[in-house]
Amino acid sequence: MAKKGNRVQVILECTEHKSSGVAGTSRYITTKSRKNTPERMELKKYNPILKKVTVHKEIK
Repeated sequence: MAKKGNRVQVILECTEHKSSGVAGTSRYITTKSRKNTPERMELKKYNPILKKVTVHKEIK
């Protein structure tokens, strides 16, 4: 049986993309520590479709 660690894989999705009406999505996969950041993550990442840096929030 696999041991559950403190690090978990999360998906970050762009918040501005849905309201822009442009097709597609901007998503990033990263890891976070459950112990240090129990709440949902928010990072500024580059959105290649909108060609600018936007806020990406953790989904799921």
